[in-house]
Amino acid sequence: MGIIDQSRIAPRTGSIYPEPYASQMNGRSSLRLGDAGGLTQFGANLIILEPGAKSSLRHWHKNEDEFVMVTEGECVLVQDEGEFVMRPGDCAAFPAGDRNGHHFINRSDREARFLVVGTRSKHEIATYSDVDLVVEITDGRARFTHKDGRDYEAP
Repeated sequence: MGIIDQSRIAPRTGSIYPEPYASQMNGRSSLRLGDAGGLTQFGANLIILEPGAKSSLRHWHKNEDEFVMVTEGECVLVQDEGEFVMRPGDCAAFPAGDRNGHHFINRSDREARFLVVGTRSKHEIATYSDVDLVVEITDGRARFTHKDGRDYEAP
């Protein structure tokens, strides 16, 4: 495939989260760079956060590694150990199975961007640290449950 022309990739907006969580992702979009390049073994996405937006609910992955590098602007990494300001060139890694929930928030007054590279497992479970929500993804299909295993139904 070679060079990927980012200007030809339609940004993805919205969220697969059920409400009331989906609407909390307003101001977040992504460019699926790996998909545009035909990659199948790992994902590579450029996440774009408008001022005040967050990347996701705070979460951790059971089976997938995740690597992040800020490319533009400033983000705040929120994880179990606290909050850390990250600027262009700063990196973070989240190994599979590490229960350190994390997400990024743009608390600045300008757009922020970061690259996320992660494993693509056929079966994945992500747990959301601050809310009663778990997602199980099998072959690209998501099923949301409560932490006790009951199916999640939006209020």
